[in-house]
Amino acid sequence: MTDKVAALQALTPAAQWVLRGDDLEWLDTEQTQPTDAAIAAKIVELQAAHDAAAYARSRQEAYPSIQDCIHALMDGGDTLTDLQALRTAVKAANPKP
Repeated sequence: MTDKVAALQALTPAAQWVLRGDDLEWLDTEQTQPTDAAIAAKIVELQAAHDAAAYARSRQEAYPSIQDCIHALMDGGDTLTDLQALRTAVKAANPKP
């Protein structure tokens, strides 16, 4: 989620504010309200970080379940070899940028 709420939370943790639609009401007396430009820049930064981690989300969906991994570790032999081959194939299909 890389929207105005996430940007505000990243820029001013624990600040008090209310967002109604796109209207921001700043309630905090301790932290300074970030500018619209700072909020927009943080949204771009958060979106870039989210996009950069797309490979990790794809890998996680394709990896075998924890239960499959445990069974392969317990069974050993060909089961473990097959599991490692599957993990290697997932990494190859979803490389780090």
